[in-house]
Amino acid sequence: MILSTLAAAGGHIRFDQLGLDPVALDLGFFTLKWYSLAYLAGILVGWWYLLKLLAQPGAPMARRHADDMVFYATLGIILGGRIGYVLFYGEDMWSDPWRILRLWDGGMSFHGGVVGTSIGILLMARKHKLNWLRIHDYVACCAPFGLFFGRLANFVNGELWGKATDVPWGIVFPNTVAGGLDPARHPSQLYEAGLEGILLGALLWFLFWRTNARYQPGKLVGWFLLGYGLSRFFVEFFREADEQLMEFARQTGLHMGQWLTLPMIAGGIYLIVTANRRRQRIEPIAGSESVA
Repeated sequence: MILSTLAAAGGHIRFDQLGLDPVALDLGFFTLKWYSLAYLAGILVGWWYLLKLLAQPGAPMARRHADDMVFYATLGIILGGRIGYVLFYGEDMWSDPWRILRLWDGGMSFHGGVVGTSIGILLMARKHKLNWLRIHDYVACCAPFGLFFGRLANFVNGELWGKATDVPWGIVFPNTVAGGLDPARHPSQLYEAGLEGILLGALLWFLFWRTNARYQPGKLVGWFLLGYGLSRFFVEFFREADEQLMEFARQTGLHMGQWLTLPMIAGGIYLIVTANRRRQRIEPIAGSESVA
């Protein structure tokens, strides 16, 4: 099957022969897309993992707080992600404001989602008088799940493909060149799934379970920001810039996604370097064990 696909594509895989469909379920009156399922899976698996983390000594909040936080974080992801996309990538939407509300029409910014989630966590922490930075640390460990599923959904949708390439694993995505022959392209969605999802998730897993990083407020979220920022900055060299931002990329030398990661990288380095001075005796919200 794979060999015949490669032969038909002249040595490269053709996306339209992979049998992928953006729609996971179509009942006629109801359509469910893989992209929506990716968001749902990221939130549910992240929630499950968060509860595992909170069961360890020194947790910054109890189960009841986690349930509340999922609502705030989900709202932050959706609103922040959409607003961020409109501000940084979707200038044409201002001419038709109704498109901004059509979330099913695509267009979400991860950077905007990070800001929205952070605001949601801050509001929840203030409401319950909790340490917002330590909560960020725990949430950061769960974020790679959503990133992994989201990038896989991007691939299934055949969107956000990479630059033209001759590498053996290049994929010929349809309709990437108006009126021309589609070249093989880097599957940059899969690069991001591997780096932002699997590799970053493994790093945060090691730091949480094998080191004392969770007792240094800001260290885990700092590694998340740095890891994501470097991964995204690197992959953008293989990713095609958004059509409406091609000229911006040519003028500045970097993609919009790369410029937006620079503050994340700087902030991540700062949080990591200064984390040890914020270390304190941790009195857990649930249980009686203290952690020095």
